[in-house]
Amino acid sequence: MSAGVGQAPGRTLPDDVRHLLDDALEVYRDVPAAVGRLRASRERMDEPLRVALAGRVKAGKSTLLNALVGERIAPTDAGECTRVVTWYRRGPVPRVVLHGVDGAHRPLPVRRVRGELRLELADAAVDQVERLVVDWPAAGLGTATLIDTPGISSLSVENSARTEAFIDAGDQVSGADAVVFLTRQFQPADLSFLAAVQQACGGLATTTLSVLSRADDAGGGQVDALIAAGQLARRTAEQPAVRALSANVLPVAGLMALGGRTLRHGDFVAFRALARADRSDVETILLTADRFRRPEVPVDLSAEVRVGLLERFGLFGIRMAVALLRTGVTDAPTLADQLVARSGLGELQRLLAVQFTERGDQLKAATAMRLLERLLRERPVSGDGELWAGLERARTASLDLVELDLLARTRSSDGPFPPDVREDAERLLGAHGSGVAARLGLGPQATPAELRAAAAASLARWQAHAADPLARRATVDAAELLVEEAETLLLGLVTDEDGEEVGSAAGFV
Repeated sequence: MSAGVGQAPGRTLPDDVRHLLDDALEVYRDVPAAVGRLRASRERMDEPLRVALAGRVKAGKSTLLNALVGERIAPTDAGECTRVVTWYRRGPVPRVVLHGVDGAHRPLPVRRVRGELRLELADAAVDQVERLVVDWPAAGLGTATLIDTPGISSLSVENSARTEAFIDAGDQVSGADAVVFLTRQFQPADLSFLAAVQQACGGLATTTLSVLSRADDAGGGQVDALIAAGQLARRTAEQPAVRALSANVLPVAGLMALGGRTLRHGDFVAFRALARADRSDVETILLTADRFRRPEVPVDLSAEVRVGLLERFGLFGIRMAVALLRTGVTDAPTLADQLVARSGLGELQRLLAVQFTERGDQLKAATAMRLLERLLRERPVSGDGELWAGLERARTASLDLVELDLLARTRSSDGPFPPDVREDAERLLGAHGSGVAARLGLGPQATPAELRAAAAASLARWQAHAADPLARRATVDAAELLVEEAETLLLGLVTDEDGEEVGSAAGFV
């Protein structure tokens, strides 16, 4: 057996879980079914984080995935490839491999048409495909594997079943470590799906982000539509049923985001022509998509070009681009940046980093520990006592799991914190970023003295909450943990004789 989990100095939670899984493989060496589950879990610890995009049919999953990657590699039409689970990983060269349900693998041709990757199943039937794996040399795939899933919908039982089986694999390791869920408006079936996701991904609400997709529709597609969508997202996020199942809800105009990330010089020239044309004529043809694509319009822009703009940016994206050019944007790179910034994609990318990739090892460790505990309960064997003890040591030796658990509980309807202190608690727990400055509500340029002052103030606040005689027991217990968090931050902000920071808080990135 390896060294006791939680006892080796300098080890992290992921290190402890790796050793624990190695021990479990030895204990269960004579139980083939258990060995398979444990080996898969052990291999996952050393893989990139898996983030699945899920939602109803036509929710915009593939479009958002392309926007996150920065290239058009996921099919956005209604073809057969959108009915199978497809992985997108960073690789040195483009490659597409079909994984069959029979375990066989075979390469598929890599074809690009007008700058878009075309996926085809060749002669394979959809029900013969377990998944497609696309390797692509894109920077947007550097920190996580993105997984496009078939739409969940009562009208497509088979497609829904593929997605549900991928997310909730029963006694096997879930196919995803975290999920981005897209919806236009939450339905009871959406909440049921998110509850299943939560259980499959470690039982934590922090493993799910929700996106109000096609957010421009919330305001009728006008240039201020995302303001209305943002208000709707905030109201939705505060609904107790949603808050308990999702770390956040935010609006994203996916097509405009993708258009901004892939904007070409020809697009800029076309937008500039629209911005310089007669304003009333342009506003008239931008009333509807049908008007904009008519063969004859009072604007010097061919129908082919206009149809291309609609496909790449949508009517909202065109309106926004024209408005930006009229108000001072003068070059293509600035226009592209502005479209992406206003689409909501940047905030989604920030939250993906804060909630998922920065905590990726901890999320994978939590899922692995949950699977091991299930295995120990279902298949007790001789010698499993040390594994139970190792699980307990892993839970108590690191703040990581305690943080994730408390952060998830703050989002439930009966969470430990009242609304007036909940945001402060979530920030200290790393909901806005795992760095010291982010936890203390300061900017990245904060000086060591400012960090120490903020840490001391935070410590005093949470000590007061922990000592509040009128607070309920759950609040006091949670506040005591945050006292420990603040103390750890303050102790970690050590200085040398010249006053320069030489250490960061132990256990924090």
